Amino acid sequence: MDAALIAGIVIAFVAILTVLRAVRIVPQARAGNVERLGRYYRTLGPGLNFVIPYIDRVRPLLDLREQVVSFKPQPVITEDNLVVDIDTVLYFQVTDPRAAEYEIANFIQGVEQLTVTTLRNVVGGMDLEKTLTSRDMINSQLRGVLDEATGKWGIRVNRVEIKAIDPPKTIKDAMEKQMRAERDKRAAILTAEGQRQSQILTAEGDKQSAILRAEGERTSQILKAQGQSQAIDEVFQAVHRNDPDPKLLAYQYLQVLPQLAQGQGNTMWVIPSEVTSALSTLSKAFTESLPASQATVTDGREHDRRTAGSEAVAEAERAAAEAKAAAEDSELGPRQIEAPRPVLGADVPNPDPAHAVRPDERP
Repeated sequence: MDAALIAGIVIAFVAILTVLRAVRIVPQARAGNVERLGRYYRTLGPGLNFVIPYIDRVRPLLDLREQVVSFKPQPVITEDNLVVDIDTVLYFQVTDPRAAEYEIANFIQGVEQLTVTTLRNVVGGMDLEKTLTSRDMINSQLRGVLDEATGKWGIRVNRVEIKAIDPPKTIKDAMEKQMRAERDKRAAILTAEGQRQSQILTAEGDKQSAILRAEGERTSQILKAQGQSQAIDEVFQAVHRNDPDPKLLAYQYLQVLPQLAQGQGNTMWVIPSEVTSALSTLSKAFTESLPASQATVTDGREHDRRTAGSEAVAEAERAAAEAKAAAEDSELGPRQIEAPRPVLGADVPNPDPAHAVRPDERP
């Protein structure tokens, strides 16, 4: 009875184990390859699956999601013989579980080695500066090569990213010095450009200021000249409108004559010959008498004529004496020339020789 119980327990255990081995539940985004008697039979999809126990063998499940693999830094020699360490990141996805299981033994290792060899081929044709500035080109070339090579493995490479490019420390120091020198150069250039622009703007401002100042002075001089011209024209027109006679002009000439000797820098002045004619005109003006009234008697007419002549002669002599005195009082020097005294008696109308003006009759 004890043996039968043990046998029953064993049979139950085997039955439960058989059922468990016949039922396989595959999670979402997983896949499992089934081998029947050691040969590929089919691929289990997500969900509940049944297999024949002890005949079908289910391989380890494969992850069908996109996976990220970071490879350790790999030393790469550039075209200018510099060794740099490049760290890459690979994004891939299993698209064919059967090929990923049976076409390559370890697709992760295969992708890593393919990435390293392709990276060395790509970077080996570039110098250090181009390598540091051409990450997008390197990524695209790596992706193209890896996608083509891993297609038969049932793997699709989505992206390849270069995480870091580390040159040697000496190269880093040299690059820092070069960058510092380049920044100093740009700063000096910008400073020079600023000073140049400032000087140009200052020169332009001075130029515009000089132009405006010259235009203002020109306009001012033009306006002054126009004002003087108008003033002269007004004086000229006023003189011509009043129609002055030679007698008035001669009198004005004699009034201005003493002012010729007022200059302190003059050492000699000459009385012009026009003084004689001015005196003659002036004496003639004073010797000419107005027409007598009808009520004036003949004796009064003769007396007035003699008085007018005497006054004209006296006025002319006083004008000549004032001119001579002004010339003597000025600081002009020892040489002074006195104009000859005109003979005024000849210009005075005197029809009667008995009433001619004599020297003893002058006041």
